[in-house]
Amino acid sequence: MKTNQTFTMIKPDAVSNGHTGKILDQIISNGFRIKAMKYMQLTKEQAEDFYGIHRERPFFNDLVSFMISGPIVAAILEKENAVEDFRKLIGATNPKEAAEGTIRNRFAVSIDANAIHGSDSNENAAIEGNFFFSSFERF
Repeated sequence: MKTNQTFTMIKPDAVSNGHTGKILDQIISNGFRIKAMKYMQLTKEQAEDFYGIHRERPFFNDLVSFMISGPIVAAILEKENAVEDFRKLIGATNPKEAAEGTIRNRFAVSIDANAIHGSDSNENAAIEGNFFFSSFERF
């Protein structure tokens, strides 16, 4: 099932490095519309819940610590074929492997501090969007 919405989160490294505006500009200039957005600091519990699928992985605690290290910008984006198009726009998880001009190629520091999250499926886009936003916060 294809949907026209996806979820993204600009991570603490990109926010603290002052890249939020440039990343949002790149997202908008690639045809995505912002349907919901918030600037916030995740609690440890929120980060553990959001990344719960990775709980048994060896990097889980480091991931949670990183995600609570500073504010993030969460957003629901809309565009036809949103999930697939956004995954192309952000680039590979490892910024050294990310295509030229992608968000991770331009703004990520490392594979761990990789600037941005993007949903990997339509189902996860809905789950992740619902994690951060109520129906009253969407436009």
